[in-house]
Amino acid sequence: MKILLVGSGGREHALAWKMAQSDLVSELLVAPGNIGITREPKCRTAPVPSDDVSGLLELARNEKVDLTVVGPEAPLVAGLTDLFVKSGLRVFGPSAAAALLEGSKVFSKDLMKKYKIPTADYETFEDYDLASAYLKSAKFPLVVKADGLAAGKGVFVCNLEEEALDALHQIMKQKVFGIAGERVIIEDCLEGEEASFIAFTDGVSVIPLASSQDHKPIFDNDRGPNTGGMGAYSPAPVVTTSAHDRIMNEVMLPTVKALEAEGRPYMGFLYAGLMIKDDLPKVLEFNVRLGDPEAQPLLVRMKTDPVRLMLSALEGSLSKETIKWDNDAAVCVVMASEGYPGSYPKGKIILGLDEAETIPGVKVFVAGAESSPSGVVTSGGRVLGVTSLAQNIPEAIKKAYEGVEKIYWEGAHYRRDIGKKALSRS
Repeated sequence: MKILLVGSGGREHALAWKMAQSDLVSELLVAPGNIGITREPKCRTAPVPSDDVSGLLELARNEKVDLTVVGPEAPLVAGLTDLFVKSGLRVFGPSAAAALLEGSKVFSKDLMKKYKIPTADYETFEDYDLASAYLKSAKFPLVVKADGLAAGKGVFVCNLEEEALDALHQIMKQKVFGIAGERVIIEDCLEGEEASFIAFTDGVSVIPLASSQDHKPIFDNDRGPNTGGMGAYSPAPVVTTSAHDRIMNEVMLPTVKALEAEGRPYMGFLYAGLMIKDDLPKVLEFNVRLGDPEAQPLLVRMKTDPVRLMLSALEGSLSKETIKWDNDAAVCVVMASEGYPGSYPKGKIILGLDEAETIPGVKVFVAGAESSPSGVVTSGGRVLGVTSLAQNIPEAIKKAYEGVEKIYWEGAHYRRDIGKKALSRS
């Protein structure tokens, strides 16, 4: 079959790499894709932006694609699935009504409150002055969040009132996240260790992926502003058997049932960002797509064909499926441009890509790079995801950083502690 994959980041490169291995796939068209994807078997790209929903529909029709898989959240929230289904095309991804789970943090928190899904206590504000007044008497630390989509950057963990007021000013006054900041959530800061829990669902059954952990802040030891993710590893030891069972029974299954009850049946990837303490999970946020960079270590460990799972989800027969995993561990270290998650330069020449992939078990996924007359150059904030597969987390960490050390461009930045939390639990 011919598949259209929507997106251009490291997640989409990892998905393209994995789906191209499927015997079910004859051709993979990625819009807009990136330079790394063009190097994968069966893959070609099309210059249609991922937020151009009507352009993507035209592309899918002209190319006669059999299935569309959506990588990023924005086109899902914008209604890509609804438009394609109305046109008689198959899409793996939730409707706009269901995608509001990520599209609005207020909707998500209200849903969790209504259906008793564990999360932090919170207040919602549309008025800047009322939110500022609330902060004057609030207990710290707390978290300030923009309501809408902000590419993973609209969350501020604040230890002091001054920090919270600054976050509020950025969101509601400076409009650094645009219309995403028209409403804010101010919520309690949860204690524990973060984990990412991602699953396939057909709206009834939930088939979980292996556990993983992202690293959101830009600097080592979780310091600095949040990013789209600076690295990830799988499996995540914090997700014990007990925690896994509670996540499924208290978070994932109830959320799918809640959305069904609200008239918003959910089909696609469902991602819960969690805080876990003493095996007790609480939801930080929901995402309506495969995580990035969690996709990279998860997909290098996955032995089951994800295309088959997607087709089963579309047919409502996911309950018959299981996922097999490589027993080895995987680690992804994100290499970013200087200045990210703020403004950053582009066009820096990247050296050492091919050398990094000569290391056994290392795969470099491209997130923000393009070709130029000078060679491969940077074009985004997160540029590469250097991903390794090895017999355990310590070996995978060592191998990933060996790959990182082969790569150079002016101003390259990366965290040096990816996977450290897993080591403390070994």
